[in-house]
Amino acid sequence: MQKDSSIESIKGIGEKTAKLFSKLHISNVDELLRHYPVSYDSFERPIRICDLKEGARVSFTAHLYGGIATKKVRSLVISNLKVRDDSGEIALTFFHMPYLKSILKPGCDHVFRGLVQKRGNYLFVEQPAIYKPEEYNLLMQALQPRYALTAGLTNKTVTKAVRNILSGPSGDATCETLPQEILDKRKLLSRRDALSQIHFPRDYASLAAAHKRLAYEEFYDFLRLLRSCREQSLGEPNAYRLFETADTVRLLEALPYTLTAAQKKVWAQIRDDVSGEYTMNRLIQGDVGSGKTIIAILSLLMTVANGFQGALMAPTDVLASQHFETISRMTKEYGLAFKPVLLTGSVSAAQKRKLYEKIASGEANLIIGTHALIQEKVSYKNLALVVTDEQHRFGVKQRGALTDKGVHVHVLVMSATPIPRTLAIILYGDLKISVIDERPANRLPIKNAVVGITDRDKSYRFIEKEVKSGRQAYVICPMVEEGESSDLENVIDYAERLKRTFSSDLQVAYLHGRMKPAEKNKIMTAFAAGDIDVLVSTTVIEVGIDVANATVMMIENAERFGLAQLHQLRGRVGRGAYQSYCIFLNTSDSEEAKARLSVLANSNDGFQIAAEDLKMRGPGDLFGIRQSGILSFSMADIYQDADMLSAAQEDVESSSMLTLPNAVSTIL
Repeated sequence: MQKDSSIESIKGIGEKTAKLFSKLHISNVDELLRHYPVSYDSFERPIRICDLKEGARVSFTAHLYGGIATKKVRSLVISNLKVRDDSGEIALTFFHMPYLKSILKPGCDHVFRGLVQKRGNYLFVEQPAIYKPEEYNLLMQALQPRYALTAGLTNKTVTKAVRNILSGPSGDATCETLPQEILDKRKLLSRRDALSQIHFPRDYASLAAAHKRLAYEEFYDFLRLLRSCREQSLGEPNAYRLFETADTVRLLEALPYTLTAAQKKVWAQIRDDVSGEYTMNRLIQGDVGSGKTIIAILSLLMTVANGFQGALMAPTDVLASQHFETISRMTKEYGLAFKPVLLTGSVSAAQKRKLYEKIASGEANLIIGTHALIQEKVSYKNLALVVTDEQHRFGVKQRGALTDKGVHVHVLVMSATPIPRTLAIILYGDLKISVIDERPANRLPIKNAVVGITDRDKSYRFIEKEVKSGRQAYVICPMVEEGESSDLENVIDYAERLKRTFSSDLQVAYLHGRMKPAEKNKIMTAFAAGDIDVLVSTTVIEVGIDVANATVMMIENAERFGLAQLHQLRGRVGRGAYQSYCIFLNTSDSEEAKARLSVLANSNDGFQIAAEDLKMRGPGDLFGIRQSGILSFSMADIYQDADMLSAAQEDVESSSMLTLPNAVSTIL
């Protein structure tokens, strides 16, 4: 089967199902094969009913005992029954399954699998999965994939579609992309075997081998593209020589604070770059709150003072809007030479046309926005400097698309993601690296606490106390709604719980990535304005919201996140003059989880935390916790797959072949 074949070419997928797949950005065979499982079910051997314990998700073999009682409560059809084996009996409850009587026959054994709950002195299971014994035996022989889904699309449908591809004739959908010498040298599976084992692994060893191969492939493709970009940009003549003017000197004198030594050093490096013989390509890597933004503003101010245009691209509408408001305020307050405009996806078509005219004519000399800055219709008069904020959210091709809007444009990229320097040198191989490793003197260090479930109510009281003193708070949950994983807190239910817990005058709202952009922007804008006291959110707020009045962050199921990501989340507080706090709620009894979280409790230094994260987890920790959002790899993780990243770097640098595989555009 061809990788660009439509999803509808797969047996069993019609127009209606194809539309559901499209919601997951899956339109062809290759995109479906790259829709890797998010987790796996391991079907354990069934146990006896007498051994069932509350809170366990287990399987047991039993038969129907007595009849099935069905009742209707409003629109809900509820079926209650009892099953037994030779050791005891247990009650089962099903919803909307009137056909149970045709499935369960008295005396016939079935395997039931579900979460054991307790009501009074009695155990029960709600909506357990039902299997025939022979069917369950087959499931026990391999790990079963669980995919990210959308409403109306079942795991069974995705599984069947992937099986149909992999069991069919070998086409270019699974053809090899790596040279044979690399497969032999690195002891990697073939691509077809890797795809088969990542979707339907025989065991954990097979899964690890598949992960290794696919992670290496992503790194290899990425680094080849990076090398190509580096060679193309190496030694580009400086078409826009920029020199410091009185504008930047006056701004530095007028600011109510003095730059730190680290900021001054980076500012000097940028001035040298843009006035030198070659075009600037530089990364500013600085911890959250280290003061990267003022360096970007100074660089853009020098650009417009020299008569050219500058562009600032942010990953979210809200962050772009905040940059626009900050720079507009500073322009008015300090009399700066900026004529800024804001260009985002939420701008109306009529407004965009007016903005395009201002940009093309040069009337606007600073263009701030999101991906809208790289649309074909945007034409710049004399773009000389491009700044991208939160660089890890943009792929190399996205950054390149913006720099292509000018000729030999200077590039300044910023990232607050704490990546150990050894890995940063590889990942940002086409850029010179500057590090801001000091925090401004007026920022108080965040106070941290790692607590257990028994301290949850105490944490709530602390949050309420802070809010009543005029501050705001975040609560972070790892999932959106109930059902994604039974043991994780979810945003929607959690927000309702807090509304019942806190006094009625506190305003609680929730935020997650599945919301429409306009809805997300509305919530984040309301929180920034102080109209929301407590914001319950997924990691969608990791970047893109800057509220100086927010002083408390509580992170549920903290052990489920990578340390670098937890540090990024924590960076949403401590952004003002008030003392700020971060509460990491650990729901695990694992000593390893306690040790990992203690690193955060004892340090606010992102680079130290990243180094400890890498050291504690080690490369190849397949079942460790993925970091979120770093360069948007589908499979690879720069921490747990650090050994594969280094191996791919070695192989790419020793290779003379620079023909880029088509797969590169998919991962970037």
